Amino acid sequence: MSTIHFIVLLPLIAAAVGGLSNKAFGFAFPKLVTTGALFVACALSWTIFIKYLGGGEAAIAPGFTWILSGAMDVQWELRVDALTAVMLVVITSVSALVHLYSWGYMSEDPDQPRFFAYLSLFTFAMLMLVTANNLVQMFFGWEGVGLASYLLIGFWFKKPSANAAAIKAFVVNRVGDLGFMLGIFGTFLVFGTISIPEILAAAPGMAGSTIGFLGVRWDTMTILCLLLFVGAMGKSAQLGLHTWLPDAMEGPTPVSALIHAATMVTAGVFMVCRLSPMFETSEVAQHVVTFVGAATCLFAATVGMTQTDIKRVIAYSTCSQLGYMFFAAGVGAYGAAMFHLFTHAFFKALLFLGAGSVIHAMHHEQDMRYYGGLRKHIPITYWTMMAGTLAITGLGIPAVFGNHLAIGFAGFHSKDAIIEAAWAAGYPAAFWVGVGVALITSFYSWRLIFLTFYGKPRWEQSEHIQHAVHDAHGHGDAHHDDHAHGHDDHAHAHDSHGDGTAGYHPHESPLVMLIPLLVLTVGAVAAGFVFHGFFIEAEEGAHFWNGALAFDTHLMHAMHEVPTLVKLSATIAMVSGLLIGWYAYIRNPGFPARFVEQFKPVYQFLLNKWYFDELYNFLFVKPAFAIGRFLWKKGDEGTIDRFGPNGLARLVQLGSAGAVRLQSGYVYSYAFVMLIGLTAAITWFMVG
Repeated sequence: MSTIHFIVLLPLIAAAVGGLSNKAFGFAFPKLVTTGALFVACALSWTIFIKYLGGGEAAIAPGFTWILSGAMDVQWELRVDALTAVMLVVITSVSALVHLYSWGYMSEDPDQPRFFAYLSLFTFAMLMLVTANNLVQMFFGWEGVGLASYLLIGFWFKKPSANAAAIKAFVVNRVGDLGFMLGIFGTFLVFGTISIPEILAAAPGMAGSTIGFLGVRWDTMTILCLLLFVGAMGKSAQLGLHTWLPDAMEGPTPVSALIHAATMVTAGVFMVCRLSPMFETSEVAQHVVTFVGAATCLFAATVGMTQTDIKRVIAYSTCSQLGYMFFAAGVGAYGAAMFHLFTHAFFKALLFLGAGSVIHAMHHEQDMRYYGGLRKHIPITYWTMMAGTLAITGLGIPAVFGNHLAIGFAGFHSKDAIIEAAWAAGYPAAFWVGVGVALITSFYSWRLIFLTFYGKPRWEQSEHIQHAVHDAHGHGDAHHDDHAHGHDDHAHAHDSHGDGTAGYHPHESPLVMLIPLLVLTVGAVAAGFVFHGFFIEAEEGAHFWNGALAFDTHLMHAMHEVPTLVKLSATIAMVSGLLIGWYAYIRNPGFPARFVEQFKPVYQFLLNKWYFDELYNFLFVKPAFAIGRFLWKKGDEGTIDRFGPNGLARLVQLGSAGAVRLQSGYVYSYAFVMLIGLTAAITWFMVG
């Protein structure tokens, strides 16, 4: 068994062992098995990644024949190349740290074995997706992460909102998956195979070909790419199929970090990059990917400015950053898209887990309006989240001041590369959207920091904190079990006075939660600077990717030749967003309320997420319920039941009622009936 087999199968084995262990084993055993397996898989993944940094050919780990039907030959085999290697370290690194973090975060949950089993199952499904060598095997992993996300988002199944969010994620992804399935069917129809290497090798030869449908000739590759992209839109929450992602915050915070940083939401970006030679054959498909990515980028960023739930702000930030990745892929900068996916995994996981640490300190309070001044109480969480914020906003020194090497946090290198690529590729609209969103991202990210860690404490206004204080002082009824009601953590109140916060004293998270934060901080600070050459530099990148995706060396060269102002644009936007956030929430705290009052319709539009949920409810949900109710009442009950089982039952009932009257039990009645029958028979024969 090869290294890649161990990496993929260890999480599955751990999920089975941890999930099936009974209560006699206690909580420690399933946690130890699942976490240990992920750290082993992580270590093995890094060895593969380091190997590909020096350049390497794609390798296929053989398996077995899975499906053999006519011309379709589906082999279960694992593919390893540079693209896979990047995804392996992202998935296993973040998943291993999330497992470790969950030891502290979920320490009081009675269903810990189930939770850790779900985490490992999720990781296995994602690993199957990124190591697939054919489209059917990729679809297996694709559906696997959909299932596991449903289980994790609805982990606290006694909480109605968690169940609703899980169902919403599942249903919306089914829409995208329909497009993906049709894309796979169409690809097999056109190429006669579902083997990814064979499809990519034949794709350039199909450029310009057409296919007939409904009496019209359509460009073959455009149709296939757009169908496949619909699948990517669902899984990666692009505009139109994005509505499930913010509601996924109903799951525990470690789930948010795993789904939104390293796994499920990046699957669509990975798929587009894996099939990039196909997308290169269709200019229309590339334009669509660019437009949808840029629109998603702008939409999610504008909504993120108005959210008050700390996890929802970061969730919309994820949606926006995925938009960056897609429009990078749309303009042909696949290396830049994967680079941002790589760096984003570190700083977004850091921000989510940091938010979990804040929530833990604030007794499951997630509304930032009830925070304030926390940097003195949870300093490690504060500094790690500062590093994550500097990474996502893109702090750095561009290579325009006589320095030949740009220096900065992770997001500075990857996001700036995307913005420069949009300009160099001739997509000015995408460029300006990227710059504008960089400003908005900086604003809402620093807004989160200022509301959470600066200013005066506002905890006494929180109902959750008041419950904690009452419980700590022995007043009132004991607080209900957090997890029995699906609450998002387990902080305890401390009997502390003198801080002007009604006796509540936030406390730092345990070491088992802080270690993952510190490790991810290293990635958020250094991942961009250390690895940028391998992802986007023309010579190094071509050597690293080695055909794993459609790497355009000419575009990479052109990125370095863009005007100085283009190189400075993202940094100027970042500083502008920071200054606006500082003025609004530190220098003049009354400004946001006045601004909202002045532009209330705009604020309401953004606060209500552009009314997508209301629109979908009107267009799809209510009509679906109306049709279902009509078919139930008029079809099922009014027609089928009435004339079917209920009608037949009524006939039998009426017939039996008549028959009962004949069964009187008197001999003379039976004799009379027999006499009438005999008379009728004789009369019949006589007449006949």
